[in-house]
Amino acid sequence: MNRTKKKINHGFQRYVVYAIVAILLSLIQFSLLNFVEVQGITPDLLLILCVWIAIREGRFTGIIAGFLIGITLDIVSFDLVGINAFTKTIAGFVAGSFYQEGKEQLILHGLKFLLIVFISSFIHNLIYFFFYIKLSDITFVSFFLKYGIAFSFYTTVFAVIPMLIKRKERII
Repeated sequence: MNRTKKKINHGFQRYVVYAIVAILLSLIQFSLLNFVEVQGITPDLLLILCVWIAIREGRFTGIIAGFLIGITLDIVSFDLVGINAFTKTIAGFVAGSFYQEGKEQLILHGLKFLLIVFISSFIHNLIYFFFYIKLSDITFVSFFLKYGIAFSFYTTVFAVIPMLIKRKERII
């Protein structure tokens, strides 16, 4: 009985840590990322967190995390309500599809993590920007390259940071 209680407390503590990290990343996203903007492109730190959670906890938790992160982002950013919740939920679903019980740490420490971030980001960005771009104002190739490939690549570059931090912790 005591062992079960410890397991529940540990799980609850992890979710509290995820919430705190989400708040910190939101602050960074809104205040500091303008300094690393390239041609209007910034990395999506909250999407990286969503992917991290989905790979670590599984598809269902990834979907819930994506929705909660997205709806909070919708409210705070005065964005079209629901679009971030929808796209981050989809990203959590996609990333959660790569979940493998017992192999979470192996995935999070390897290049597979970056590939999953890229794929999730690519799908997220195509859906997200589809709602904002007048497709008559931009060619499909330009839309695909900028909002699909470029945004996803830049987000993936920033996904190296948590991967390296976790790898360093593992070595120590």
